[in-house]
Amino acid sequence: MKTKMGIEILLVLTVLLLLQSVTPVQAQAGGAAEMVDYSDIDNWICHPDNEIDLCDQDLSATVVHADGSLTIESWPEHPDPAIDCFYVYPTTSLDAQTYSDLKPGRHEELITTITQFAHFKSQCRVFAPIYRQITIQALMSNAGNLAGNDQVNYQDVLLSFQYYLENYNNGRGFVLIGHSQGTSLLIELMRNEIDGKPIQNQLVSAILAGNPVVVPKGQDVGGTFQNIPLCRADNQIGCAINFMSYRDTIPPEGFAIFGRAPNAESEVGCTNPANLADEGPAPLDAYLSNIGEIAAAVAPMPDWTNPRQEITTRFVKVPGLLFGRCVNNETYSYLEMSVNADSSDPRADDIRGDLYQGPAISAAWGLHLIDMTIVQGDLVRVVGEQAKAYQHK
Repeated sequence: MKTKMGIEILLVLTVLLLLQSVTPVQAQAGGAAEMVDYSDIDNWICHPDNEIDLCDQDLSATVVHADGSLTIESWPEHPDPAIDCFYVYPTTSLDAQTYSDLKPGRHEELITTITQFAHFKSQCRVFAPIYRQITIQALMSNAGNLAGNDQVNYQDVLLSFQYYLENYNNGRGFVLIGHSQGTSLLIELMRNEIDGKPIQNQLVSAILAGNPVVVPKGQDVGGTFQNIPLCRADNQIGCAINFMSYRDTIPPEGFAIFGRAPNAESEVGCTNPANLADEGPAPLDAYLSNIGEIAAAVAPMPDWTNPRQEITTRFVKVPGLLFGRCVNNETYSYLEMSVNADSSDPRADDIRGDLYQGPAISAAWGLHLIDMTIVQGDLVRVVGEQAKAYQHK
């Protein structure tokens, strides 16, 4: 059962994403905001020089097999990765001002970073700056003139990326990873600083989930980026992975927020991380959150098996349960998730991740909250293949 607070938060988040979908992120126009000192290690959530790093977590997962048996999958970090990953987390802040402060909240920035990003440490050095994102409160109170505000969030992302380049990159390849507001900011960064510039040669890939990369209909490049195509193979480098997810039982229609083509000549990118060649449905390698603190915002924690077995790991895997394919219905382009449930076996027949408005699922949102988690293993695998290709280019 959803709590009253959980429902109120979801109503706010719905407005937030509606606004994000129509308001482009722009560079700060003249801005008097104080610059963040990214030489201060405290302004990074994950960083190689952090003595106690948020990405240094036990990321083991409990694998729930169809027969109800459980096994543990460990998750070792890479001892000497050849590439870097730079992550910008999505909208999470409940701070009561226009821009969030630089103190990440446990139930906001920190858990989100563990869930969406920490696994990439198996393939790359990880960098995740703290930035002053536009908060939920600001989007509610300043909806009328949000586009005219100075973009402090973009300033922070740009400054942190420049600091990374100047002090840690040393010519290494890098992957950009973002979701929702984080994706919008990375798209702007790529357009301003990378697309068509010499540094594009160091771009291994960009994972841009939960907000659209637009291309001319039937094409993989043009539109949002002039020189950075969509990824169509695991070993393709210098490309972008872009997707927004919905259930097959609740497809986007009407006022659905994500994946709508901006005009008749264009479409939104969809690249299925489990099958970049787009050869049909493929099993999804999901790392589903087993962190109970976020249950009020979506749905109660599930019993992963019947009868219930205790699971203590942060993540759960359900091999063979989830499948994904890209769908383009001329209006929306999106990653469709289907559930291969068997009511006769002891494993759970569904996963949580839908957002609610009152007692009902909000069809407009799709599976935005779990865009990254339902394909987390696939994304990490692809980055590993891209890292190999980059080293041998």
